[in-house]
Amino acid sequence: MISSVVRASLLRRGVGIRAQSTWTQVKMGPPDAILGITEAFKRDTDPRKMNLGVGAYRTDAGSPFVLDSVTQAENQLLHEKLDKEYLPITGLPQFTQAAAQLAYGSSSPVLDRLAITQSISGTGALRIGGAFVQRFCKGTPTVYVPGPSWGNHKAVFGDCGLTVKPYRYYDAKTRGLDLEGMLEDLSNLPRGQIVLLHACAHNPTGVDPTPDQWARIQSVVEENGHVAFFDMAYQGFATGDTDRDAHALRTFVEAGRAPVVLAQSFAKNMGLYGERVGTFSVVGASRDERARLESQLKILVRPMYSNPPVHGARIAARVLTDPELRSLWLSEVKLMADRIIGMRVALRSRLEKLGSSVAWNHITDQIGMFCFTGLTAAQVDRLAQEFHIYLTRDGRVSMAGITSANVDYLADSIHAVTQ
Repeated sequence: MISSVVRASLLRRGVGIRAQSTWTQVKMGPPDAILGITEAFKRDTDPRKMNLGVGAYRTDAGSPFVLDSVTQAENQLLHEKLDKEYLPITGLPQFTQAAAQLAYGSSSPVLDRLAITQSISGTGALRIGGAFVQRFCKGTPTVYVPGPSWGNHKAVFGDCGLTVKPYRYYDAKTRGLDLEGMLEDLSNLPRGQIVLLHACAHNPTGVDPTPDQWARIQSVVEENGHVAFFDMAYQGFATGDTDRDAHALRTFVEAGRAPVVLAQSFAKNMGLYGERVGTFSVVGASRDERARLESQLKILVRPMYSNPPVHGARIAARVLTDPELRSLWLSEVKLMADRIIGMRVALRSRLEKLGSSVAWNHITDQIGMFCFTGLTAAQVDRLAQEFHIYLTRDGRVSMAGITSANVDYLADSIHAVTQ
């Protein structure tokens, strides 16, 4: 404690006295794993360096890709000189209607009883969904996520006041799906839990169930009264076919025996990463229930961010509703998916040509943006230190960072660290 005499002396000499900060007790948080990879990549001056950590599409030249359909839609909107007024709480109706049709199918009978709100991309949709199930699911629900799952799932649901626990999903030995373990875990959960399901292109493993496996998963979810919480961040990006990638969601909804909610994103399949465009929806039992559900979604959204941004929603709505732009977009989605698939084939082929003693069939068995390579943390560290190749220490590779110019170098480097 500084005495009044000392304080007065210090003030006369012009020495300021700073009170102890209110935030002194705030500790430094851990760095983001992906950000750390990007920073290390930027510091590296080797011309061969590769960043395989970031989950954003790149062209075969390694550049960001702005879809032509998006550019044309944006140019149309700019020429129309639209206003910048607030959207309704649940967003742009033309967008949410078109997004619902894309996800559930244009002829789906649930569209007239679907409660839907625009969201701040997929993360925002998950946040709204987490708040919704926390408030309205009976008892104290727990969200069960695949082991492993997207790292942000636990943080988002945890911040909603929900307990988050894993169920078995990935089999490290086969580098495929642990279906029996998954079914056993879901069967043994207390009745009526929230089960998070990746609709397609599972992140981070790239391991998706087959249609027959989805049927078995669906039966267990239904029999145990669980809520199916679908996260669909990659519709069209997995196989190149938006209908095929929505298969799991639509079969659950068509059966109508399990409650279904959906978080939907347009970051990947439309390249609208920075526009933050998505939706959260709940399948209601009737039009009356839909109205009640929508009223509660508005109550949840209003104190979060009042209403969503307009520009990205207008772009997505125009692309989805203009026949020519939609056709162009679907071709571009297939182009992106096909490039990723092509890189999977090229990487596996090169590794096998090198005479690797490791089985690499999982590279092409998996699907979507990411590949769970099976590389150990030590091998990942060697790739960074010796070969200037950066990826997360769980061995996840962002396939979008691979190009025809660097795929052989990557394969040669992986071969070197796995011998």
